Amino acid sequence: MSTSYTFSVTRNPSAASAAERAKVLENPGFGNFMTDHMVMVDWTLDDGWGEGKVVPYGPLQLDPSASVLHYGQEIFEGLKAYRHADGSVWGFRPQANAERFNRSARRLAMTELPEHLFVDACQAIVEADLDWVPSGGETSLYLRPFMIASEPFLGVRSAHRYTFMVIASPAGAYFSGGIKPVDIWVSEEYTRAAPGGTGAAKCGGNYAASLIAQQQAAEHGCQQVCFLDAVERRWIEELGGMNVYFVYGDEKIVTPELSGTILEGITRDSILTLAREQGHTVVEQRVDINEVRADIESGAITEIFACGTAAVVTPIGSLQSADSKSVVQSSEPGADTLGIREALLDIQYGRTPDTHGWMHRFA
Repeated sequence: MSTSYTFSVTRNPSAASAAERAKVLENPGFGNFMTDHMVMVDWTLDDGWGEGKVVPYGPLQLDPSASVLHYGQEIFEGLKAYRHADGSVWGFRPQANAERFNRSARRLAMTELPEHLFVDACQAIVEADLDWVPSGGETSLYLRPFMIASEPFLGVRSAHRYTFMVIASPAGAYFSGGIKPVDIWVSEEYTRAAPGGTGAAKCGGNYAASLIAQQQAAEHGCQQVCFLDAVERRWIEELGGMNVYFVYGDEKIVTPELSGTILEGITRDSILTLAREQGHTVVEQRVDINEVRADIESGAITEIFACGTAAVVTPIGSLQSADSKSVVQSSEPGADTLGIREALLDIQYGRTPDTHGWMHRFA
């Protein structure tokens, strides 16, 4: 292995054949298939971080009293590995994911992970399953690092044992039928996070709490849900798993400011940089849902888009709620949305120079 952290490697005796792998890579979708291996590293209070292991992908053995099952000490990340035209494979800002992982760990009173171990573990799974990295189009290998409290103990306290893992899944183009604006349900009944809560952490409980609102969105024909703040039910925060931007023609691009209840997206931060480089005035501020609706109606808001690791940039066509529907003027993705999206993808796939040092070579 070319990583700086030591990983033992146990090859999977039941690894997929070349033909089986090729069949999966024809149409992998998102999160449907896992690669042949996974990375595991244990931490204990007495011994600290142990040996890194690349082992065959398979079920975990957890004691029924493992803390994660009872008190929810669990965090995760998501990033992608991209195959470039020359066959090399690169990760996008894995160091930023490592830093956010530790911010989440601190919030959930979990042990922090050495950032180089996080990056090296991602590299280890890519190297072990290099043939699973697809090529062509907007395909990638999605990496899911996560950490759980694996100590068997029913007392209410921070666990004394954690297990850090990385699994991987080939991902196809998110918009297989072309990029089309999606409809968003503005949840006026449920909230995602509250001041002092875990909104800025990437933990499973945040997503579990959002699923009922996502179901409500689907019942109303919407593809995603938008959450408002928990205090005034007025300020736009984020979508179920994405940050959101509002384009005011040539005047400015506005996105909700980080307030402790919004996850600090790495794609979000990258877009702030790229949009400014393209000459846009980008403003981070509190965003009033009522003002947004009025600005859509008047035409002041010309485009809306969301961003995240999976879809990169997603155009939004409408904001809907029980008694309101605000439709953005264009039924097609706007020029600013597409321009920002293309600039980001060009860096990720190595089609344009990476002047920011964002890309990290995995293989």
